[in-house]
Amino acid sequence: MAVNPLDWMLQVVGDLIYSWINYAFVIGTDLAGEVVEVGTAVTRFSVGDRVLGHAVGTDKSRNNPAEGAFQEYTVVLARMAAPIPGTMPYEDAAVLPLGLSTAACGLFQKDQLALQHPSAAPNPTGETLLVWGGSTSVGGNTIQLAVAAGYEVITTASPRNFDYIKKLGASRVFDYNGETVVEDVIGAFKGKTLAGALAVGKGSAEACSDVVHACDGSEFVSTASPSVSFDKLPRRRGLSLRLPLLVLRLVSSSVSSQVRFRMRNIRTKFIFGSSLMDNEVGKVIYEDFLPQALADGRYLAAPEPHVVGKGLEHVQAGLDAQKRGVSGQKVVVSL
Repeated sequence: MAVNPLDWMLQVVGDLIYSWINYAFVIGTDLAGEVVEVGTAVTRFSVGDRVLGHAVGTDKSRNNPAEGAFQEYTVVLARMAAPIPGTMPYEDAAVLPLGLSTAACGLFQKDQLALQHPSAAPNPTGETLLVWGGSTSVGGNTIQLAVAAGYEVITTASPRNFDYIKKLGASRVFDYNGETVVEDVIGAFKGKTLAGALAVGKGSAEACSDVVHACDGSEFVSTASPSVSFDKLPRRRGLSLRLPLLVLRLVSSSVSSQVRFRMRNIRTKFIFGSSLMDNEVGKVIYEDFLPQALADGRYLAAPEPHVVGKGLEHVQAGLDAQKRGVSGQKVVVSL
């Protein structure tokens, strides 16, 4: 099982962002393991199959602790699971689900960028996608999916992750901390047609809007991250003195960002990584594309897992490690 920012955010602001959850509750979205039972209508999987799955128990439409990943047995929707190669360790496979789903929602859903779907032999589109935050889990999956759909990718990351990002298929990578990074990225798009942008990380949406405004092509930014960080809030339920100030900053930043986008006639929408379970993109990814792409080695389980321990007793250590921050890796707890 792997850990995502959403998991520790539920501990610090769960009542604010997931108000429908009644505690005690089992959270967690990313898992990989062996099928021990299948429903009567399931035909894609059999007992004993090795799979990865995106558990959606915290989604409002599911709201079911049996569908949380941080337990020994988890109920997973068949349409949100995929078989994995026999040679792939579960710890590697577990890094994919939520990052993969979020990237796919942003790239392919009709209410997002609505790009061409990935395939084994993609037709080049002649368009270039901007991914801000390429070394993140969402960013890495976005790069791989976009390339598999026939798009060139220009992205940002810290210099220590440049080689890793290029391995995933990006054509050019820029240091997101560089003083002239926005101008440099705009220059890289000269003569290219922009397919849109996918923004990951604090401040990424604003940077993407500057690039999109200056380039030719799609004026749409899919946003995968809130505009402020919650990592300084304490790990406890209830009122924190920092929370009202953070909410105020969040609202102010969101309003300012929306004004910026509207003044520039740029469309934008926040990505909900579980929404593909209710549309055609879920089947495209988990049934039509991913199984064979993993088997052929065309799709990498990235970023690499950082295993913090074995057993459910290490889940909290994993949440804390993710909250402190990782780069080019994903926190994993094995069973």
